[in-house]
Amino acid sequence: MPAAKNPVDKPMSANKTQNGVQSLEVGLSILDVLIDYNEPMMLKDIAQAIQMHPAKCHRYLVSLIRTDYARKLDDGRYGLGDRVSSLAALSTMGHTGFNSNNILERLTYIANDIRKTTNCAVQIAKWFNEGPIIIQSVEPDSPISIITRIGSRMPLTTSATGQLFASYQPNAVIRPLVDAEWQTNDTALIAEKWQHFEQLQAQIRKQGYATVTGDMLMGINAITIPVILAPHESTEASIKGHSTIEKPPLEYAITVIGTTEQLPMSAKHNVVEQIMAIAQRYQIA
Repeated sequence: MPAAKNPVDKPMSANKTQNGVQSLEVGLSILDVLIDYNEPMMLKDIAQAIQMHPAKCHRYLVSLIRTDYARKLDDGRYGLGDRVSSLAALSTMGHTGFNSNNILERLTYIANDIRKTTNCAVQIAKWFNEGPIIIQSVEPDSPISIITRIGSRMPLTTSATGQLFASYQPNAVIRPLVDAEWQTNDTALIAEKWQHFEQLQAQIRKQGYATVTGDMLMGINAITIPVILAPHESTEASIKGHSTIEKPPLEYAITVIGTTEQLPMSAKHNVVEQIMAIAQRYQIA
C-alpha cells in the first residue's frame, strides 16, 4: 500500500507565485496512488492512501473513469485506464530510443482493443540483442489476470512470445540464446532439441502465430502474432546522417495471455482471427 498523501500539500513558493486548480490537483493525487500501487485497488484503500472520505474519493474516481484515466473492474476494484497505458507507452518509447512515428501508441491502442474483445491480458514485446523484451502490458477487467512486468525478457523456448521471435530471426542470432536456456553440455541432447525446435519454427512460420499451453505457467495459455510494419515505420538508427543499422527481421509482437477458461486453445483460430482483424484496422499486421 502506498504511503498516505495529503492532496492539498504543495510547496509554499508555488502557493505564493501561482494559482492552480485544487480539484485537479486532488484528482491527480488519486491517480498517483493508482500509478504508485500499480495494481487494482479497493475504494477504501485508495481513500485511506489519499486521506479522504470514500464518498468524496469515489466522485473523483468517476471523473477519472469518464476521461479514461481509470477504470472499474467487475470485482469492484479500481485500476488504471487506457489513457495512462498510452502515456506510459509513449514515455517508454521516448526513453529507449525507439522511432516515435506513433508505432507504440498504435500498438497500445491495438492491445487495449484486444483486451476488451478477449478479456485477457495483452503484452507488447520488442526484439533486442538479448531477446524479446516486454515494453507494454495491459491488464483485463477481470479478477484473474496474468501480468508480465515491463522490461521482462521472455524465454525463447517456453513462451509464445519467444518462440515467435525465434522463428523469424536467423538461427545464428538465436542459437546462442537458446543454448543458454537449455543449460546442458550434452551435444547429442542439444542436437535432438534443435531438431524439434526447428520443426516448431517451421510450423509457426507456416501458420503465422505461436501458441503455448501451460509451457511457462501451469494453466496459462498464450497466443502471439507478429507485427508487420511498413518499411518506413521500422526502427532505423542513422550513422553520421548517411547509413542505417539494418533492422531485425521481426521487431514487434503482440501476445494474448489467459487462463484455460479465458483463452481455450480449442478456440485459438477464432482468437487469432479476432486479433488479426483488430490489428488490420490500425493498418498493422
